[in-house]
Amino acid sequence: MTSYGPIVVELEPGLAPKTVENFLQYVKEGFYKGTIFHRVIEGFMIQGGGLLETMDEKPTRPPIVNEAPESFRGGLKNTRGTIAMARTGSPHSATAQFFINTVDNKALDHRDMSEDGYGYCAFGRVVSGMDVVDKIEKVRTEWRKGQSGVPQYAVRIKDAVLLPPQ
Repeated sequence: MTSYGPIVVELEPGLAPKTVENFLQYVKEGFYKGTIFHRVIEGFMIQGGGLLETMDEKPTRPPIVNEAPESFRGGLKNTRGTIAMARTGSPHSATAQFFINTVDNKALDHRDMSEDGYGYCAFGRVVSGMDVVDKIEKVRTEWRKGQSGVPQYAVRIKDAVLLPPQ
């Protein structure tokens, strides 16, 4: 649940088992409650799940292995509405932060095993609330604490919960 409304994602443990397990562990621990979408780039994606309103980063568990090659081969790409792990320039640096693609982002897909071509692991898709994602994508942003794309008014993640299977 965000301050703009609910977003429901369906995860793909068969394509990215370690990534889904990692994400679900953060959900079950209540880690995402009180974090924000701190990076919003219209025509690209919305990123959150790791920073507080103060722009301070929450402590995380160690990084996970990037499963982008496997999820890509399984057909899960960085297309509009998919959720993927955010990371630094190092392929195996993802911890808790994630992003939701607002357009097809082919440049983020796995191409090869090089650092530049490794890609970003998509591990699920939005099944309800894409209208909420679209609203968040349109918020006014600014530079803050050395980061661009920070919403002028916090877009909060009020909570993230596991829903019963449908």
